[in-house]
Amino acid sequence: MNLFELGDFQLASGATLPGARLAYQTFGELNAAKDNVVVFPTFLGAPAEVLNGWIGENRPLDPRKYFIVLPGHFGLAPSSAPSNTPAPLAGPDFPAVSIADDVVAQQRLLAERFDVHEVHLVLGWSIGAIQVYEWALRFGDVVRRVAPIAGAPTPPPWTKLWLRTVVEEPITADPNWNGGTYAEAAAVSGGLTRVAHGSALTAPPRTFYYDSAEVWRNLGFDSVDGFVAGFWEGFWLPQDPNDVVVQARKARTAWPGADGESLRDVLGRVKPKATVAALTGDNLFPPDECRQYAEWIPSAEFRQIDSIFGHLATFGLSEQDVKAIDDVIRHALEG
Repeated sequence: MNLFELGDFQLASGATLPGARLAYQTFGELNAAKDNVVVFPTFLGAPAEVLNGWIGENRPLDPRKYFIVLPGHFGLAPSSAPSNTPAPLAGPDFPAVSIADDVVAQQRLLAERFDVHEVHLVLGWSIGAIQVYEWALRFGDVVRRVAPIAGAPTPPPWTKLWLRTVVEEPITADPNWNGGTYAEAAAVSGGLTRVAHGSALTAPPRTFYYDSAEVWRNLGFDSVDGFVAGFWEGFWLPQDPNDVVVQARKARTAWPGADGESLRDVLGRVKPKATVAALTGDNLFPPDECRQYAEWIPSAEFRQIDSIFGHLATFGLSEQDVKAIDDVIRHALEG
């Protein structure tokens, strides 16, 4: 993992994050024209390397053809986060950051580290897709194509509620939270366990748990409880609680437009060609809502991906999902 030093970084809130840094990975090589760049932001709680499995020879994201940049985002270590920032901004004193801050930092990475001023495609899902929309609106003259998958320009009301009640509140209600001044992250493991259990209940579609399907068994688990412990607790328990809360709040408050502007008017300003994709059974970003976003974007095409995994399809848990998402990425790159 590489680190890009941003120095004293001014946030959208007006605060300054001293010694800010952005983690990133790259695959492939820049061509002579420096126009073969793909930016692939990551999602809530997921370091950039989680996305490595989507990159490979003879895949749409082929490093022999594209220079692929996987940036992190603020609140997610090793990028600047509550868990790795020294006093006086450590832990709960870490400043409020925004999706806009993430994207400005990512654009600076491209321009200052690689002298890149044209991006072939920005793609991502979930919170990564929120970053994609911010890219499209903030740097629409730089980006040629965007592919927000299983995401939105701003979380819909249900998803904002999910970020607060499933992700944030179980942590902040933990008796060992202590206003974010816990001695060690493991002290708040009870809160993180409740985040895992709430995620297991709400992130997959209900059909995931049907007796006739037992999808979890295809993932190598012998019971629902085994799936919850092995998959969901395995994902959430290693996280730093302050980091998770910062990311959840950042996602919940994401808004790429001006105050008082309608979402329809905001999306009407998107310049890049857009491939908007959604997953059936996705409770966080349902297809009907994503289809509406595509209708409001001047140059957009909507793609629906049928999956029994719902929002979890972005983890690439089945060959069918991998192929379907690869097809969307290929269309976004070449369409």
